[in-house]
Amino acid sequence: MERLWAPWRMEYITSVNDTDPGCIFCDKPAERKDKKNLIVYRSKACFVMLNKFPYNNGHLMIVPYIHESEITNLSDEILLDVHKTLNHCVRALKNTLNPHGMNIGLNLGRTAGAGIDTHIHYHLVPRWNGDTNFMPIIGATKVVSEALDKTWKKLNSELKKLSGK
Repeated sequence: MERLWAPWRMEYITSVNDTDPGCIFCDKPAERKDKKNLIVYRSKACFVMLNKFPYNNGHLMIVPYIHESEITNLSDEILLDVHKTLNHCVRALKNTLNPHGMNIGLNLGRTAGAGIDTHIHYHLVPRWNGDTNFMPIIGATKVVSEALDKTWKKLNSELKKLSGK
């Protein structure tokens, strides 16, 4: 069995507070502080947010506004909007960061790997040839090559352009 080591994620794991009654995916978009909250795009039924604890530069989360944990409870309208937004994000990442590939993931439930399991969200992670190296394993450090605010500016601009907003 192969193992994926991601020791840089420990900061996230230890920062999760199970007693916090709020939901980051409900609270942050309601604040209307998109740049501060790393929200790069909003559509009718969902929003796109940079992951504050990314696996790779440009790691995005596509999140329906509705607080729901089950994909089977989402309406066709929400599912269509989420997937159209996901397509915009793929194009925006290709146009701005030029990845060699991408991972798209949806973790349903804590056991399946969802760090926030009460509010469904998709992960979109750009990948480059050679993007894994010795740093996470030897140095317990993940190298993210660009500041989140710079990536936010690029993707916010590109997503507005692609969506005609």
